[in-house]
Amino acid sequence: MDFTAGIIGLPNVGKSTVFNALVSGHAPMGSYPFTTINPNRGVVTVPDERLAKISELLDKPNPIPTHIELFDVAGLVEGASRGEGLGNTFLGHIRSVEAMIHVVRCFESGDAQNVLGTVDPLRDIDIINTELLLADQQLLENNRGQIEKKAQGGDREAADRAPVMAAMIEHLDGGRLLRSFQMSDTATELVREYGLITAKSVLYVLNVGEEGCDPTLLEQVHGYAAGEGAEVVAISGKLEEEISELAAEEKKEYLEAMGLGRSGLERLIESAYRLLDLITFYTFTTDLQAWTVRRGTTAPQAAGRIHSDFEHGFVRAEVFHFDDLLRAGDDHHIREKGLLRTEGRSYVVRDGDIIHFLFNV
Repeated sequence: MDFTAGIIGLPNVGKSTVFNALVSGHAPMGSYPFTTINPNRGVVTVPDERLAKISELLDKPNPIPTHIELFDVAGLVEGASRGEGLGNTFLGHIRSVEAMIHVVRCFESGDAQNVLGTVDPLRDIDIINTELLLADQQLLENNRGQIEKKAQGGDREAADRAPVMAAMIEHLDGGRLLRSFQMSDTATELVREYGLITAKSVLYVLNVGEEGCDPTLLEQVHGYAAGEGAEVVAISGKLEEEISELAAEEKKEYLEAMGLGRSGLERLIESAYRLLDLITFYTFTTDLQAWTVRRGTTAPQAAGRIHSDFEHGFVRAEVFHFDDLLRAGDDHHIREKGLLRTEGRSYVVRDGDIIHFLFNV
């Protein structure tokens, strides 16, 4: 799977509705808290217009798109870090994902009970973030003594870790999420090892009613997100769920009739890619397939996304770009026009690269 994300938020904010819209699934929904006890898992196909065009130009039918694995987890309540509601279970589910999609309620409804009574996105975000902060703080404190004991006993790795862990705890004590912590290699290792939640990238999804949301509330959330380097997308989960069940052509006609170029879910995925700094490259030696990697990935590392043997035995990469293919028309003219390049181990893959990896096993 290309990357994983967990859908989080307070109960009854529309998490399962957004999940259903993304995966066209049918997660159980209700107007009472904790409808989702065990996480629902779904796979989202990432829309990719380039992939369809490459398929046409290279005569490669049935291309394989890139995917996102989503987990819709139980709603979090105040006190979750102390085990309130399904707190401990919830927190365990999201420690392993790469990013969080934080759904925030921005709609009034008589059908879906608002557990806090009023629509207040910043209050709701603060409740969730406080619980996540407290959970990370508690986890680090629980492991601090053991690390310090090892450091005092002469363990060099523990001696490196102890001051970094202390600095992270101090950062959290100040009410700051680890997303704003200056990450060193040691801090990154601790984040990965313990699954520290507040270090994960987050995309705030404002679930608005069909009539929209108060512009002041939208502006407030955008301002908050900008302060922590997060992304914001406003969608109507209910409307997107209805659209997701339409056939492709009907969906296109519906969006055009609504004066929309793209669905909210396409904007959501685009924002997630931007947030995680992801790019897409393509291979076509056998099947045409899209692959997702972090920006800055080298050619051997990209080859390793396909199979670990490809990275270990990497020899070189034959590369041309999607834009080159558009100009040339097919792979024969790519070669004829000298647009095919040979790249070595230091080559950094670009978004839209089409690559043939050569390797020895």
